[in-house]
Amino acid sequence: MTSEPAPDTVPNGIPALDEQATKPAPSAPEVLIITGMSGAGRTRAAAVLEDMDWYVVDNLPAQMLSHLVGMMTHGVGGVRRLAAVVDVRGREFFADLTPVLSSLRAAGTDYQILFLDASDEVLVRRYESVRRPHPLQGEGRILDGIAAERELLASVRERADILIDTSETSVHDLAREVRAAVQSGPEEALRVNVLSFGFKYGIPLDADHVVDMRFLANPFWVPELRHLTGRDEPVRDYVLGLPGARTFIDRYLDALEPVLAGYLGEEKRYVTIAVGCTGGKHRSVAVSEAIGAALKERGHRVTVTARDLGKE
Repeated sequence: MTSEPAPDTVPNGIPALDEQATKPAPSAPEVLIITGMSGAGRTRAAAVLEDMDWYVVDNLPAQMLSHLVGMMTHGVGGVRRLAAVVDVRGREFFADLTPVLSSLRAAGTDYQILFLDASDEVLVRRYESVRRPHPLQGEGRILDGIAAERELLASVRERADILIDTSETSVHDLAREVRAAVQSGPEEALRVNVLSFGFKYGIPLDADHVVDMRFLANPFWVPELRHLTGRDEPVRDYVLGLPGARTFIDRYLDALEPVLAGYLGEEKRYVTIAVGCTGGKHRSVAVSEAIGAALKERGHRVTVTARDLGKE
């Protein structure tokens, strides 16, 4: 008489894998506290993080930070990366911040503090250039406000994990430093949108590059192709098989490479390439699909859209 296998084994006697144990553990949420001197670049840093798909909250009360992090921990709302901007607009925030951060650490929530600073001379110059008072200067001078803010932020600065001095930093350099400080994994790729359109409906307003496909023969005048679009194989083969079509695409892609690299160097993370023909139905669609596929093969993040497809 043979005994039945134990519940935790399979018939060949090998222990069965726990289904829950084999599931990959969800990645821990990332929490970043952005603070520092007024005028040192907090707004720019927050904008960079938003472009990197962080959920950015400005001037969030300390207790709300605890609740929001708790929601992240339990997977509510799909937020995995939270950046909270803390500044002197809410002084009570700083009174509550230290115990809140301690409670987060005790609960096992990891976080980092990004502190942005600049010299007094640079901060004064920046405030004078925008003709705005420092939020803490009251009836005094800008320097009085800066001194009061430094005193208020002293303990937070000491706890900072990332300290960036923006005294001699351009907005592009600051963006690069913020990205480098929080980047995990490979560097974020440029986002390219290849958009087909019809010239008779107007050039897209957000186009960075405009490509004109009207030098190619129009499939509209081929009866069996007229009712199809550039996404249909017969039209695609017809357009890409025309003299000069493939040559143009290959040379255009080669010309784009230094341009796209330059955009990344200048912190431009989005680019729209508008590919046009007369009506936006045949040639522009086929060529935009080909350009988009080739850019993906070259490692770019690409979306291909057809603005005027379906219009009469």
